[in-house]
Amino acid sequence: MYENNVGVLVPKVMLPPKGTDFSKWAVVACDQFTSQPEYWQQARAYIGDAPSTLDLILPEAYLGSPDEPERIARIRKKMREYLDAGILRELPEGFVLVRRSAAGNTRTGLVLALDLDCYDYNKGSTTLIRATEGTIVSRIPPRLRIRSGAPVELPHILVLIDDPFRTVIEPLLAKADALQTLYDTDLMLGGGHITGWFVDDPKDIQGVLDALAALTDPESFQKQYGDHAPLLFAMGDGNHSFATAKANWEQIKATLSEEEQAVHPARYALVEIENVHDTGIVFEPIHRVVFGLGGIEGIEALVRTMQAQNGNATVTYGAEANASGGKTHVIPFYTGDRFGAITVQTPVHQLAVGTLQNAIDALLNEHPDAEVDYIHGADVVRELSEKTDAMGFLLPAMQKSELFPTVVFDGALPRKTFSMGEANEKRYYLECRKIEP
Repeated sequence: MYENNVGVLVPKVMLPPKGTDFSKWAVVACDQFTSQPEYWQQARAYIGDAPSTLDLILPEAYLGSPDEPERIARIRKKMREYLDAGILRELPEGFVLVRRSAAGNTRTGLVLALDLDCYDYNKGSTTLIRATEGTIVSRIPPRLRIRSGAPVELPHILVLIDDPFRTVIEPLLAKADALQTLYDTDLMLGGGHITGWFVDDPKDIQGVLDALAALTDPESFQKQYGDHAPLLFAMGDGNHSFATAKANWEQIKATLSEEEQAVHPARYALVEIENVHDTGIVFEPIHRVVFGLGGIEGIEALVRTMQAQNGNATVTYGAEANASGGKTHVIPFYTGDRFGAITVQTPVHQLAVGTLQNAIDALLNEHPDAEVDYIHGADVVRELSEKTDAMGFLLPAMQKSELFPTVVFDGALPRKTFSMGEANEKRYYLECRKIEP
């Protein structure tokens, strides 16, 4: 085990053997396409009977369905079958260097495990690992039902580091040709292409740990951010999945001695870290669609709520508009065959997403039968908003440079503020790791 003070475990990842069709093995993050179950049906049709991570996850499109307990039981059974049959094989200690191309962008990441004892998702946290958005505690129990008792974990979590001089990940990419290739495959249903290399040389591993430690140097951090505790790892995608891993660990931890806690595998969660300065990382907005409320009546109700919250809000029908932030927030909308934009001239929140989310939350309290979904892609918003009793809203993209300063100074962003790419650009499940002794 590599000793370090940055909350990193050098994991023993598990992958299927050579000869596996990785284009069928790798499946996109379970929290995508939640309003489009047909996507998951297409994935199953493509996979057929081949080994796949789709057997090991529960797409959130089916979360809360009547057959959810049966689905979770099948997942547990498949995990055991894959372990027993050697479909999942454990590698020695090491990182996985990942190069992913999708939607015209190419980005690089490093798969490792993070110490859940170094993480606190509460606003105002000063831990090395922090949430970037408000964590909805009520979203944890359904996910905990899936993770609790599972023998292995699969990560779709992307964690960002602020490494402007590219000292952690990029030196490994420069020597990728000398590393062992673990997989090199296209990804299903428009997911692009991905290559993974094994990083097991002790010098390379120690180089990563040393570079991460340098990013937490108190003197250099305070020069940039003032008198604030260093932030090393900021959640990029999968905040609630990481919070679920934390909740699962806290349950297990309560049953262990201190010696057992120190070495239990569930203390750590497998993630992919990426450098926020990677030119291939693009922050996409996460739009909103409200179901169970729509038409002019729904829009006018939302505008009244925004007026009460911000002192002003106006609506214009029949005019296309671009979503914008700044001092004035412009939020385009679609409902049925109507469209237009809501303008808030003196918003209380810094970001347009905060203005919209605050109003939607209040509206949902008044209309408990309505619900909101978080959507990647303006075209999907328009399509879903054509349904009866639905209304969709477009939001502007957040600048990457705003992320770390906002988390350091303000604690967290409004939930679902940004996405690292649209749905088919999300992390695909590939690596697994044992989380039971």
